[in-house]
Amino acid sequence: MRSVLYRDAALADGRGPELRVGVSVLVTDDRIRWIRPTADEGEFPADSEIVDAGGSTIIPGMVDGHSHLTLPGGSHWIDRAADPTQTLLAVAEANGELQHRSGVRWARDVGSPRREHDGRERALALGVRDAWRGRRDRPYVRAAGTWVTQAGTLPEGLAVEARDGDELLALALGQLDDGADLVKLYLDGPDPGIAPWTAGEVGRVVEAVHARGARVAAHSSRVSGARVCAEAGVDSIEHGFDLDADVARIMAERGVTLVTTMTVLKSWLGFSTTTALPRFAGPENRSMFYGRLEQARHSAGLAHAAGVAIVGGTDFGGGSARANQLPWEAECLVEAGLEPWQALGAVTWRGGELLGEPDAGVIREGGPADFSLVHGDPLSDPAALWRVWRVA
Repeated sequence: MRSVLYRDAALADGRGPELRVGVSVLVTDDRIRWIRPTADEGEFPADSEIVDAGGSTIIPGMVDGHSHLTLPGGSHWIDRAADPTQTLLAVAEANGELQHRSGVRWARDVGSPRREHDGRERALALGVRDAWRGRRDRPYVRAAGTWVTQAGTLPEGLAVEARDGDELLALALGQLDDGADLVKLYLDGPDPGIAPWTAGEVGRVVEAVHARGARVAAHSSRVSGARVCAEAGVDSIEHGFDLDADVARIMAERGVTLVTTMTVLKSWLGFSTTTALPRFAGPENRSMFYGRLEQARHSAGLAHAAGVAIVGGTDFGGGSARANQLPWEAECLVEAGLEPWQALGAVTWRGGELLGEPDAGVIREGGPADFSLVHGDPLSDPAALWRVWRVA
């Protein structure tokens, strides 16, 4: 048995605003044996490694609620989706290492290109998930297949396309047949004011996917699609940049989670010229992105006020953000009106609840030792999440 004693740390679990101080945690064979006040540690194995954790805070392993493991991020992410299969698999390894080092222990992949690999054609992230199973140096992964869209919505070859509600249902269930853990629908269409599918059509998918024990995530950056998603009772609305109070109310009533990705908007704003903005953005300019960011903050605030569960994600790979930037989303959530402890919860245990994984984003005796140590108090300063000192 290998034991490690983390001595005299603070502890923040994202469940409330109080920081526990003077805490020791004993880990044996990668599981938490006990959590005790440092003054009352009692006995522990004599050969334990002792880590002086004084001056740091233990936080749960973070959960990136919206990521694209096989894509590198940056302004040319759409182009990179056409890179060779081995290149994209190498990108996933680099992303996994970045996540691990930054304290992200769970990754929810919500769309990857379909390729033939290991003798079968399916979304690449499914193979990455399988290859990483059991590895302590990579996050645990729950993956959708590829994007399920209306024909003509996304660049050719990036998604599977449906022409009507029956095809939408068939393609969604086909992702589960491929081994996906969840289904990703795309609810933005060519006309910003009209959702590509009706609530009835999406509801059929939700019912069928739930019957198979899986969940439905739905991309929506416009209020038209968000309303359809909320009325259909999807499990999560991804992005949700444009919500109104009525849609937020329906989401709360139907138990629909909002997965925010304000980080991706902020990452695009980091460019100095319009030519560096993503090709997928078309002719839009920086002022448009500032406007979208303000609207996204407002929407997240509306959802929070309505009692909607909020999970944080980066959308890395699906925009300019990178795999180690989840703390940025926590900062964005505080800017949107959440308290820092609620933002910590959004990037830890709330993500675990959305995944249906009781150990994800949680620190408990008997549970896995999936935590990291940061400098600072994330319950008062979300920027502390950037300062990862050690990953258990």
